[in-house]
Amino acid sequence: MTADAERSRLARVIDGVERGAAGLLACVTILTFVSVALRYLFRWSIPDAYDLSRNLLGILIFWGIALSSYRGGHITVDLVWGALSPRRQRAVDRFATAFSTLCVAVFAWMMGEKAIETARSGEATYDLNLPLWPFQALAWIGLVAAAALLVVRLVRQWRDSAAQTDRGPRGR
Repeated sequence: MTADAERSRLARVIDGVERGAAGLLACVTILTFVSVALRYLFRWSIPDAYDLSRNLLGILIFWGIALSSYRGGHITVDLVWGALSPRRQRAVDRFATAFSTLCVAVFAWMMGEKAIETARSGEATYDLNLPLWPFQALAWIGLVAAAALLVVRLVRQWRDSAAQTDRGPRGR
């Protein structure tokens, strides 16, 4: 598989994740709006609306971590980085991505254990008695995706760094 085909396939996966996250965000927004409107207009609420929106929001956050980790679109402070040479900037970027990968991988491992523990305990929502483990499992999958995408990003950083080194200090 060529590098362009690999990037195209990954771009389609990322697009799908973004669309899925957008759909979940729309569900949370609609659920919250309808629940509040029903409560104020008819003094009736949707059963487990709070638990559902809270769990869906948790899933969104973990999948958002996956997307921002891949793109490097999270908040950074580059005071020191900006003063470094391009070669050292690449070294700092590789170290930061490797460290982030390690942290997210440990987080994913612990979240996976929490999902298994919740499934075994049978925890459920209050009103509808919906099991909580599927929500945690979806969040865990988001963290696993974040770790995998960070590995992809790290490999690309090493590949791009090697290509720039082959072309000279300024990438010519």
